[in-house]
Amino acid sequence: MSTERFDCHYCKDSLLGKKYILKEDTQYCTKCYENLFANCCEECSSPIGCNSKDLSYKDRHWHEGCFKCAKCSRSLVEKAFAAKDDLLLCTECYSHEYSSKCSTCKKTIMPGSRKMEYKGNSWHETCFLCQRCQQPIGTKSFIPKENSYYCVPCFEKQFAYQCCACKKCFSGLAGAKYVSFEERQWHSECFTCMQCSVSLVGRGFLTQRDDVLCTDCGREK
Repeated sequence: MSTERFDCHYCKDSLLGKKYILKEDTQYCTKCYENLFANCCEECSSPIGCNSKDLSYKDRHWHEGCFKCAKCSRSLVEKAFAAKDDLLLCTECYSHEYSSKCSTCKKTIMPGSRKMEYKGNSWHETCFLCQRCQQPIGTKSFIPKENSYYCVPCFEKQFAYQCCACKKCFSGLAGAKYVSFEERQWHSECFTCMQCSVSLVGRGFLTQRDDVLCTDCGREK
């Protein structure tokens, strides 16, 4: 009575009593499997065999023992690492070689940390503070002034002009137009005759104490 054969799908050698690999319901001896399907190690260029752990990153593969920092050769297995120009580096080596320094605390900004960048400078997110309120600016809008940075509300409180008519501040951030005269400012739409409310933008006007008047109303006075 004949027994059913159980052979390697590729080389046809018998697999009875031998170790084999099953791939997509097809069996292979370990040698054929490694020749056909094993990934090549990025470090040593040898196939990653069935008895080895295959560690991968972005379609690249390493033996467990070859998965090391390209700078200090320490193992990266189950550790944080960073990639630079196809090289894998431990966070310490990457920080030493490539990480930027925080402009406020002068400490290294570690890979993966939240940070702010502006005109070639970098900060830890928690170090990028408004000069006036000393709160982190985060993703909010900010205004630079004399090597300092301000959140918009603080900048307007400290530096923005106040319209002489409506008493509201305007910083010009939204492209607002204003009229300036003798160190006083008005929104363009607020620069009107105090008597008849005609717009004074682009036309002559007269002043009477703190009031501005069109020439017609000024003559009546």
